[in-house]
Amino acid sequence: MKRRNLLKSGAMLGGAVGLGNLQQGQAAGTMQCVTERSHNHKFIGKPDSRSQLNTPALILDLDLAENNIGVMAAHCKKAGLKLRPHCKTHKCVKLAELQVKHGAIGVCAATIGEAEAMVRGVIDGILITRPVVTPEQVERLIALKEISADVMIVVDNMENVMALETANGGKESPLRLVVDMDINDHRTGCTDIEHAVKLARYINESDSLTFSGVQGYAGRAQHIVAMEERRRAVVMSNKIISELVAELTTAGLKPGIVSGGGTGTFDMLNIDNIFTELQAGSYVVMDTQYNEVWTEDNKRPPFETALFVQTVVISNNHPGFVTTDAGQKRFAKDAGQPVIAKGAPDGSTYMTAGDEHGFVMFEGQSGHAALGQRIECLTPHCDPTINLFDEYHCVRGNTLVDIWSIDARGA
Repeated sequence: MKRRNLLKSGAMLGGAVGLGNLQQGQAAGTMQCVTERSHNHKFIGKPDSRSQLNTPALILDLDLAENNIGVMAAHCKKAGLKLRPHCKTHKCVKLAELQVKHGAIGVCAATIGEAEAMVRGVIDGILITRPVVTPEQVERLIALKEISADVMIVVDNMENVMALETANGGKESPLRLVVDMDINDHRTGCTDIEHAVKLARYINESDSLTFSGVQGYAGRAQHIVAMEERRRAVVMSNKIISELVAELTTAGLKPGIVSGGGTGTFDMLNIDNIFTELQAGSYVVMDTQYNEVWTEDNKRPPFETALFVQTVVISNNHPGFVTTDAGQKRFAKDAGQPVIAKGAPDGSTYMTAGDEHGFVMFEGQSGHAALGQRIECLTPHCDPTINLFDEYHCVRGNTLVDIWSIDARGA
């Protein structure tokens, strides 16, 4: 009943009405609702509670996550980069707070819904990294900006820019826009420098808009395993951004923000000293997809895997495998099958076997796992896997220490 009343009250946001109550404690109310309905809340603080959870459970190792946050913060400080990490990975206000505490200047958000969740959690410095174009979402954006004036959004189209200008006309504060440049990903972004400069000039001359900078995200480069090939891809992408920054500077429009990069390219993004800030997100928790980036020459990933899905054996009647309670509704499989981290015999592999079932396949027919035996898996792709859960089960060692809401799930 509490959850139903919360939803009816508009706490999930969606338009100016819900947004108007953002700073009246809804974040705490939402967190309380999720925590109270968790069947695992009773285990918080109990010894060995990691092995008592109701499953499937998404586990966040706080010691490892905090270490990752510190490693990235130290890198950015040394490299002369500001850090605006992407919240599309973790979708969690608590994790965003930790990143800001360690020096992040805000967060990136992939959607207007994620941005709303972060503002609801009183996170400032939000950059929405893809355009919004429908009237409804534009309305939500302007309402969001009225609450958090430093919200920014990328644009790559004059029609969209003019619509945003009209929507924000007469408002007290201008809407901050960042021109998105396509640097060979071909998803969003201006396709040529002349177009990007034209947009920046128009924005700069508008009374209701502010030109804040440029974005260039090389998504395809993030997962190139061969380091030199990955570096070449970064150099090629950086060349486009460098030319754009030069043209803008000549036009008297030197961008204050040059934003881009990700976990796979964090250590080579600024080889040309072009970028001012890094957008990496997955480094906080990692996954098998990113772990593979550093497999060349047996290199160790610079960040620890802090995210696991815990499942239990629910049937062991057949030789060669057992069945678990975590299927394709618990793992995003666009990057392959989960990888077993612990709990199964050496050589075992995991595969989803339907919506709610998984198989642990033994290397030989003599393998065995008992009913109720707990198995933890690394996620193939962290971002969409996290989006399949309501909450993180935060552990230190073998103890459950807290449960955190995945605030922007589905946003």
